[in-house]
Amino acid sequence: MSKGIECMWMRGGTSKGAYFLADALPSDEQARADILLRVMGSPDARQIDGMGGADPLASKVAVVKKSQRGDADVDYLFLQVFVDQAIVTDAQNCGNILAGVGPFAIERGLVDPVEGETQVRIFMENTGQIAVARVQVKDGEVVYEGDARIDGVPGFSAPVPITFQDTAGSSCGALLPTGNAVDMIDGVEVTMIDNGMPCVVMRASDMGISGTESREELEANDALRAKLEAIRLKAGPMMNLGDVKEKSVPKMTMVSAPQNGGAISTRTFIPHRCHASIGVLGAVSVATAAVLPGSPANGLASYTASSRMTLDVEHPTGCMTVVLDQDDAGNVGSAALLRTARKLFDGKVFVHSNGLNPLSTQE
Repeated sequence: MSKGIECMWMRGGTSKGAYFLADALPSDEQARADILLRVMGSPDARQIDGMGGADPLASKVAVVKKSQRGDADVDYLFLQVFVDQAIVTDAQNCGNILAGVGPFAIERGLVDPVEGETQVRIFMENTGQIAVARVQVKDGEVVYEGDARIDGVPGFSAPVPITFQDTAGSSCGALLPTGNAVDMIDGVEVTMIDNGMPCVVMRASDMGISGTESREELEANDALRAKLEAIRLKAGPMMNLGDVKEKSVPKMTMVSAPQNGGAISTRTFIPHRCHASIGVLGAVSVATAAVLPGSPANGLASYTASSRMTLDVEHPTGCMTVVLDQDDAGNVGSAALLRTARKLFDGKVFVHSNGLNPLSTQE
């Protein structure tokens, strides 16, 4: 560790984090967690002694290796490093950090570049699904500059379209783990759904807010946060996630009628901080809830039903476009989104050997 660990820092979608080749880190989970906490500087609200950005969206890790599977080029393990707790968890996926996996795999020689556009098939270890990212390549190198723009990120970058398949029940075992479009928890109607990300979706009005508040306003609302956490802790076992007290799932999304021409408006806690936008797979789950007849979101959503639907999921800094394909029975099959990614730093990260608080990993 005194010689440093090879690492690439990348922005993926509206998140950023550390990308490692799997063999650069210990195979033992506890030893790996110990190093990653030190890399990020956790537990510390400022993460002052590490590379973390003092925000869950900037305290993320991708561990990537060449896949031995016939249907994938690389395997991707996502790890969320908590900011102010000594916890590293693999209990969820991350579609934003996923956006950087294809470029990283090409940069590290795990995938041979194809001039023009390289398709990278990514096996998401956290949930067991395949995603296909299309990465622009010129003269054998990844192209990061372009004219694609996503809300929550300033400027323009090369597009990285990502297609997801078979994401239903990725963590909970079923799209609707309780079998119901609507359940009641603490007097609030909720949809517990998992189409790539476990989410609890409820009306903002049922939580005593309008759904148009800023991130800062919502984070300052202690009564709201306490109510959300009480619902989340009860939803965890109902969603086959067990005790979620120290887990980063399920996400808690409060929905309201769209304000800017989209399909639905959202405010999401992830789970204890309000998201500056919304996660990629979280947007897929919420969009799916919006087209689910009888759900709280469905009654507020604005969209045209068809076999292929484009839904703009509004969030505090703009919107995220989700394309859903439905079969004849009305079941959502695949989902596609547009992301961007950018290489920020490539080199070595150094960690100290001083003791930290007792460490914890969450499966």
